[in-house]
Amino acid sequence: MDAQAKKTMLRKMPHGVYIVGVRNGSDVNAFTGTWLTQVSFTPPLVALGVKKDSHSFEMIKQGRVFSINFLKKDQKAVAEHFVKPATVVGEKLKGVPHRAGTTGAPILTEALGFVECQVREIANESGDHAIVIGEVVEAGIHEDAPALTLMDTGWHYGG
Repeated sequence: MDAQAKKTMLRKMPHGVYIVGVRNGSDVNAFTGTWLTQVSFTPPLVALGVKKDSHSFEMIKQGRVFSINFLKKDQKAVAEHFVKPATVVGEKLKGVPHRAGTTGAPILTEALGFVECQVREIANESGDHAIVIGEVVEAGIHEDAPALTLMDTGWHYGG
């Protein structure tokens, strides 16, 4: 296989940039995610790629809920903030306007909007990222504007 061609082509897949909120008990955290897609209309299901060796993945496995916060095109700085690792769970949310959603997962109040999900399945034993399938149980719109994409950021994730 031509490794460079594989990397180039996989990086051409369009991706949004989201802030994924997680909750396990009273602990909350959030991270920047890009691998998200809708996989069912009825029930409404989304699939999210989550790095298996992350603390947030453990929180998803235990707490069984997550939120997807959709960012505006001009919110690259918010995405950058949540890319950075935090030594204390919830540390990344300090100073970022948010509230607890119906599931308890963090909802960023200055994002475009959100969906909240309950975990239904976790798959992909062979990869470095798990596929977390969540049922959308709540949604909200804060503003109708263009969404931030990976291409807008100039970042490359994947390949």
